[in-house]
Amino acid sequence: MKILIQNGRVIDPASGLDTLADVAIAAGRVLSIGTVSGDFDAAHTVDAAGCLVIPGLVDLSARLREPGHEHEGMLASELAAAVAGGVTSLVCPPDTDPVLDEPGLVEMLRFRAEKQRQARVLPLGALTRGLQGEVLTEMLQLTEAGCVGFGQAEVPLANTQVTQRALQYARSFGYTVWLRPQELYLGKGVAASGPLATRMGLSGVPVAAETIALHTIFELVRATGARVHLCRISSAAGVELVRQAKSQGLPVSCDVSLNSLHLTDLDIGYFDSRTRLNPPLRQQADRAALRAGLADGTVDALVSDHTPVGADEKDLPFAESAPGATGLELLLSLALKWAQADGVPLARALACVTSNSAAVLGESVGALAGSLGRLHVGGVADICVVDPEASWQVHPRALRSQSKHTPFDGYELPARVRATLVGGRMAFERRA
Repeated sequence: MKILIQNGRVIDPASGLDTLADVAIAAGRVLSIGTVSGDFDAAHTVDAAGCLVIPGLVDLSARLREPGHEHEGMLASELAAAVAGGVTSLVCPPDTDPVLDEPGLVEMLRFRAEKQRQARVLPLGALTRGLQGEVLTEMLQLTEAGCVGFGQAEVPLANTQVTQRALQYARSFGYTVWLRPQELYLGKGVAASGPLATRMGLSGVPVAAETIALHTIFELVRATGARVHLCRISSAAGVELVRQAKSQGLPVSCDVSLNSLHLTDLDIGYFDSRTRLNPPLRQQADRAALRAGLADGTVDALVSDHTPVGADEKDLPFAESAPGATGLELLLSLALKWAQADGVPLARALACVTSNSAAVLGESVGALAGSLGRLHVGGVADICVVDPEASWQVHPRALRSQSKHTPFDGYELPARVRATLVGGRMAFERRA
């Protein structure tokens, strides 16, 4: 299908392109940016006057809840939420039920996701069987089935020898290991350690739970040379350790969730279970360090950490409620809200949810490498058209995700997605 996007401000953070131009799309790829041939006969035209035309967002952490937790989220609802938020590719952690530790399970997930014809799903395979932390999975077979990396989701690895062997194996084949830095025993609380948690009687998770894990990971990276992506850094101390590791040339990258970027433990308020999250919300100094780290490149990417939770699991006392919140439809707007508040250049903010995220994936996406998170002639036409002047208020029941729980309920956010194309196909178009 031939599509023409007219009169938009085309921005490609990866190349520095920022110009008013038309974009012609044919056979799933970008045919031209700028002057469009007079004989280009578009089957569909999008008037992007006053809008940004940017690469489709790449979200490095979005749970879809299928298979196994369909009462919390279905592929249809969550992928619809993704394209409504401008997300064209998303990484799905392996903690489904059953766990993504067998090639057949990965192939089934990819097949069912492709049938939805919405956002592209990039699965992470389980690093250990059943996420039990004991026996390594068959990484080669899982990669052939379509996995882009391997991780433990929210399950820390207690056995350092297993971690070392996993990194050695991954290094041998060039795989990336995705780990959330969390020490097993210190990370069992429900809120960040500090005066607020103490006053409210909530079990705390100290910063040391993150930093101890980071020190261990970095030492093993030094020993093995494996590439590690650190998921959802949450503390100022953690950011500084990542900064030091990168300055030493270690092959590591990291991301931060939109929740940690905008909220603090004070937002828990009167035991608001919508702010029951993993990692837990920390203090203002931590939030400031995360925002600065994202701005200066220490933190590579911003993620939605989309985790649908059912009402039965969420509408409970804070300490008993399940952690998680919906975020796919908020990712772009919250990235731009951060940029406006902190004076971050637009291209830099967009890179945090497009090209930088794609760079973390690297060659693991196969034929899509070089196209994800980018907007250039010849590339796959994953495109988001967004109105930067539109503002909207978060009303949970209006969100497309099956889960309606978000700590940003009632927030006024900038920018509204007008249209989303995935592989040159119109996956979402907002009606006036």
